[in-house]
Amino acid sequence: MDSLVVAFFVPALVFVGLVLPIWVIMHYKSKQNAQSVLSDDERHDLAGLISQAEQMADRIDILEAILDSETPGWRDRMRAENHATTPSQQ
Repeated sequence: MDSLVVAFFVPALVFVGLVLPIWVIMHYKSKQNAQSVLSDDERHDLAGLISQAEQMADRIDILEAILDSETPGWRDRMRAENHATTPSQQ
């Protein structure tokens, strides 16, 4: 009877102590690697977002150029206003 218990529990302990943790770790690493790759739709969406961000940056540059020509010193006033406000005033 004792040898039957030992014959069952020793392989079970080896499995739970060594094989199972390695198996679980490898499983979740493979899932993480599979999810880190972008699909074609996600790449297309990302390219669209990058394009929109570049367009917005160009528009901001144009607006700043217009403000520079029409309202000289607006940047200094904005910096002064931002430094004058404290978190308690917001």
